[in-house]
Amino acid sequence: PKFVAPEARIAVFDQDGTTWVEQPMYTQVVYCLERVPAAVKAKPELANIEPFKTVLSGNREAMAKFTTPQLEMILAATLAGMTVDEFSGEVKKWLATAKHPRFKQLYTDLTYQPMQEAIKLFRANGYKTYFVTGGGQDFVRMYSEQAYGIPPEQVVGSAGGTNFVYDKSGKPVLMKLPKVLLNDDNAGKPESIHMMIGRRPVAAFGNSIGDKQMLEYTQAGDGARLMMLVHHDDDKREYAYGPKSKVGTFTDALMAQAKKNAWTVISMKNDWKTIFSFDK
Repeated sequence: PKFVAPEARIAVFDQDGTTWVEQPMYTQVVYCLERVPAAVKAKPELANIEPFKTVLSGNREAMAKFTTPQLEMILAATLAGMTVDEFSGEVKKWLATAKHPRFKQLYTDLTYQPMQEAIKLFRANGYKTYFVTGGGQDFVRMYSEQAYGIPPEQVVGSAGGTNFVYDKSGKPVLMKLPKVLLNDDNAGKPESIHMMIGRRPVAAFGNSIGDKQMLEYTQAGDGARLMMLVHHDDDKREYAYGPKSKVGTFTDALMAQAKKNAWTVISMKNDWKTIFSFDK
């Protein structure tokens, strides 16, 4: 009765905070902040406008307090106005050298070893493994296959608009536009799963309030279901954060819902012998 037909074997994973580090700031946000000087050079009028003025000042504490609309302004200014291929090249170059401020490791080396093992276990049993992330779809696709073995076509994320045009040589290209087509967070996650995957997942992994609806949607299906949440409670080996964290908020209400609905809460401190592969 709990047999899952091969074609229905779908497992979805949030990415930031679920399969790699998201503190003290989302990796893509760090990338965009570092691109602000180039954006200001192209449009000098931005230099005296917030939040660009604060970014240029280098005040990290002030940057950590940016509101969502301010971050969206930065993302729009730094991600638009280039071709998809140009963006891919820039991200690839950045990822090759950018390191986390605390761990001094490349961001792509900061994946959680237990989650890597879980992803491989699902694939070994005939499951397709998807990322369903609030992060930028094009950004995550640049390293998902290398870092996790998840191909670009199995990355569902927040997506910006593109425009088909011809460059100066007449070559057809896709230009990135400063508009959001899909906000893949909260209720947007099950909506994007339906749009991009077309099947309800059998298993779903998250770590924050933004993953709640994805786990609810997964559990609402028939037959065997697995819903899991990574709880960041290890400030020595990684970070400890929860209800009050701006990044990766894990509210008391989410914990109560997890207990009520029999979702498994993974304690990073108690359940994971190893967090990163380089810890061994």
